[in-house]
Amino acid sequence: MDNQTLTVLITVPLIVVVLAMIWLGWRNRLRRQADVERLPGVPEQLTPATVVADGQYVATTTAGDWLDRIAVQGLGIRTNAELSIHAEGVLFDRSGAAPVFIPRAALVDSREANGMAGKFVEKDGLLVVNWKLGDRELDTGFRSRHATDKQLLLEALQELISAAPQADADSGK
Repeated sequence: MDNQTLTVLITVPLIVVVLAMIWLGWRNRLRRQADVERLPGVPEQLTPATVVADGQYVATTTAGDWLDRIAVQGLGIRTNAELSIHAEGVLFDRSGAAPVFIPRAALVDSREANGMAGKFVEKDGLLVVNWKLGDRELDTGFRSRHATDKQLLLEALQELISAAPQADADSGK
């Protein structure tokens, strides 16, 4: 047996084992997160957006744990997206995945970060939206295509969060 054949006989099964382990890990994560509440639907009528930006939806993670990606409902899938901020809340219109709508009352905070869930960028290159889904507090990351959009989004989010009635925010409605 020559070296090339031996290399293939060792490498191919090794790749298959690694891929199987990745698949099992993802399946187990989905099973552990089966109790995550359903995402709110996108309202039929949204007011015109105050800010809209193209970019990349990075992922949704458990708040404060930038490695604990939420896999259920497609929240862990990185995809191109358009982020728009409306009086009713925040809409991530994702390419190839279902949209993610965060109602205004569910918003907790927004900030800049260097990275999350396998995506790392320059200092404060990500916009992170902190929000509640039922009893879970989550962080959703977005990287705007144009750096100037990030500051506009951050300001609009802070304004939307501060305008949300505190009673609604406490009840999660």
